[in-house]
Amino acid sequence: MDKNSGSYKQLMARRPLNVRAKFGGSELGLVSGRDIATAAKETSSIVLAGNARNALVIKGLLKAAKELDAPVLIELAKSESNYCGATYDNIPEYALKYSEELGHGVIFGLHVDHYAIKGDDDVFKGAGHLTKIISNGFTSVAIDASHLHDYENLSATRDLGTWIPSPIGLEVEVGEIKGAGELSTVEEALYFIGGLNAWGVFPDYLAISNGSLHGTYDTSAGVAEGIDLNRTQEIADAIAPYGVSIAQHGISGTPFDKVSKFRKFGINKGNVATLFQNVILGIKMDSDTGNAITDSGTYVKESGRGITDKLWNEIVAYADGKGMSRKSGDYKKLNLPFHEKILAEPDDIIGRIVDEISEWGKRFIRAFGGEGTAEKVIEAACRRSDHNSSPERVIRNPRSKFGPDAAPNKGKGAGGNFDD
Repeated sequence: MDKNSGSYKQLMARRPLNVRAKFGGSELGLVSGRDIATAAKETSSIVLAGNARNALVIKGLLKAAKELDAPVLIELAKSESNYCGATYDNIPEYALKYSEELGHGVIFGLHVDHYAIKGDDDVFKGAGHLTKIISNGFTSVAIDASHLHDYENLSATRDLGTWIPSPIGLEVEVGEIKGAGELSTVEEALYFIGGLNAWGVFPDYLAISNGSLHGTYDTSAGVAEGIDLNRTQEIADAIAPYGVSIAQHGISGTPFDKVSKFRKFGINKGNVATLFQNVILGIKMDSDTGNAITDSGTYVKESGRGITDKLWNEIVAYADGKGMSRKSGDYKKLNLPFHEKILAEPDDIIGRIVDEISEWGKRFIRAFGGEGTAEKVIEAACRRSDHNSSPERVIRNPRSKFGPDAAPNKGKGAGGNFDD
């Protein structure tokens, strides 16, 4: 998009207060997640949300977004912020830097993915922590208390949901993501979204357990993608009257012919994380899914892709020293110790990484029907009289209908995976 166009200039005054406070003097196209969600629903498209475990993901996805005139979300899970070099503190600055390099004109949001809530202490800490993150320029938040039983999930999500400024995009979650056959129910979704609505909390997206996994599908161990689109549609239809649609997590490793169908099943946000990590490392991948291919129990590094072989060998030696399996999901934890070394690779290596991330990003944007929808985000923002993107929705039921006795599932789940 041309940063000199009249609509883009008009957008600058429609950016959220936190963005204008921090970046008001720039031409950064950082918008509220609410506006991106509105445009996705109105165009029946899906916004690509990429997890920035390394800053190069930001550069590659902004490049893809500008080339296809599409909005994107740059996101980071709370857990990822502890083991990645890209953090809630520096991602906004990386985004500004890379947007400037592209000449601005990119429409995007910054999303707090999987802000994990495991109990009351996390709620208390979250109020201050999320305030700081939002002040730093993030424009959308996903509250994830999905491993708690339904009433506790509702209560914790309500407490932080009422704390987060209403013009900031909001995603919530019901049902832990555990793989094929582990499905959220319509009853759970209606209780959860209806209860939030009764308290005046209006999410844009609901993340559900519909058969996906986070990370690589280990085909050598018989693990296969199992996203149940029929259940997804049932839940999407049930919550649509509340103005909420589905966020699909765990897309890495899913065939593109299936990905291209997602938007027909009520999905308007699609999370991709591990695939972009595979690109940076140069791990051999299935060309149709992005799933990592292992050989004899180890990831395979392809020369000519990703980081240099020299740096890869250093990473493997470090991982071996930590006792990590050579096909372990724990390789994600190598992002922090090697972040700066990856960014210090020669320019031609950086260029090929960014270009491949961008190409995968464009594949997803096209499959998601997102190409050319950036203007729709601007239209959504400019329909308002000012910057405030708070949703205009109606409270449909009394709070008394959503007490602990009405919760569909009173039993707690075990564990909790809060990554993508």
